[in-house]
Order: sequence, then structure tokens, then C-alpha cells
Amino acid sequence: MDKINELTKSQKDEDKILIAKIEDKINFANSRSRPEHSDFFDMAQQALIQPIVDKHKEVKNIFFGGYDGSERKMLFMIPEEIEFSSKIYNQAIKVCRITLPKEQYGQYEHKTYLGALMKLGIKREKVGDILVRPDGADILISVEVQNFLEQNIQGLTRFQKADIQMVEVENLKYEEKPKKIFKINVPSMRLDCIVGELAKCSRTVAVELIKQERVFVDFKEELVPSKNVKEGSYVTIRGKGGRFRINRIIGETRSKRLNVEVEQ
Repeated sequence: MDKINELTKSQKDEDKILIAKIEDKINFANSRSRPEHSDFFDMAQQALIQPIVDKHKEVKNIFFGGYDGSERKMLFMIPEEIEFSSKIYNQAIKVCRITLPKEQYGQYEHKTYLGALMKLGIKREKVGDILVRPDGADILISVEVQNFLEQNIQGLTRFQKADIQMVEVENLKYEEKPKKIFKINVPSMRLDCIVGELAKCSRTVAVELIKQERVFVDFKEELVPSKNVKEGSYVTIRGKGGRFRINRIIGETRSKRLNVEVEQ
């Protein structure tokens, strides 16, 4: 229990710091009448600062990560008197395109590219989505690390023979992956019931997964098995199939169980 309380307290402190930074940036953009942008935020951070964004109507606040459907996004804060242009995005986000030699096709995964950036000392908040292809990857990065990355990434052994280019956001190579939609049948919308069906395990094992800090609801770690999962929520189970969206409750069976539509 002490570990849980300590973790919760730490997260709250980090949340307060993040919210304060966003407030300052929005106020700065408004007072100086110039666009501002943040680092890349994950989806939990985006959800956290959304109420702050909604509160400040004096500035146009836009989440954008380089393409429609991106997970990691920057927040762009644009004063009303500034005419919006896609150039604002180009001034903040670049694409590091890595094209591998044929003998390396299909060998590298998302974690390979992310690990390489971390090895160079680039902070996670300076990196957006990493779009992996068999012949390489397009990595969304903050313009702040563009020069450093361009000068150093080819020094890593795995990329010595690769072709490295920095390209504009509009030249990003992206293909949306098909989504799998299916139905589950649960006794209730409790988290342990949902996790049990999604992970194809018993309710007891589902509770253990939750206690092991492997379950996230709407991108926030959830430690309460009895939490009620709402329609439209995202449930992530590390090591058990990735992320699921609980689309809607389709109906109820004669035995009072719920049929739920899920998107993976």
C-alpha cells in the first residue's frame, strides 16, 4: 500500500508541474502575440492538460503530432491575431527518415529505434511517433534535436550503412493499420472482468495483472480491479495484446451479461 501511495503522490507532483508549464506557455503566447509549442506529450498527458486547454479561449490550442491519428502530440498555442499556417508545424516538428540497406530489411522494431535515440541521450519528450517500415522508419522529432540527431545517429553501429535524411512533415510516410473489431461477453463493466476477457485469462489472473501495474485505463495506470470501465475508454494491458478501445455496450443477454464491442 505504501508503494501505491508513494506512486500516486509522485504522479500528482509531476502533474502539477506539467500543468503549470502549460499555463505559463499559453500566457506567454498570448502576451507576446506569437505561437508557442510544447514538447511531445503521450496520450495520458494530453488527457491531463485538456481541461487547461479548454479553459484558455484567448489562444487557439491544437494538439498535433505530424499526422492525423498520431499518438504522441505537441500542443501548439496560437494567438487569435496570428493567421494559422502549416508552417507553424514545420517550425516545430521534423521527420528523421532512416532507410536501411537491403540486408537489414525487417530486422528492426519500434524499440530498436527508440533505444538508439535514448542511447544518444535524446529525451523521450523530444520524440514523437516512430513509424516503422520493413525498410526503415520515419521518426517524428522536435526541431530542437534535429541537428544533433543528424550529426550523431549514423555513428551508431546499427545505422552506419543506413541512409539518413531530415524531411518536412508533409513528406511523412504513413499508412494507417487496419483495426480489429470484435465482441466480448462480460458479467459487468468492472475492470477485472474486462481484462479477463481481453487477456483471455481467469478473473483471478486479471486481478494479478492489475496488481502488477500492467493495466492502464485511458493511458493512466489503474490499480483498482473494481473500477467501472466506461464506453469509449481505452484499456491497455502490457504483454497481453496491447491497447483496446471499449467502443460500446451492444446489449444484455437473458442471463444479464453484457455484450461489448471492442476495437484493438
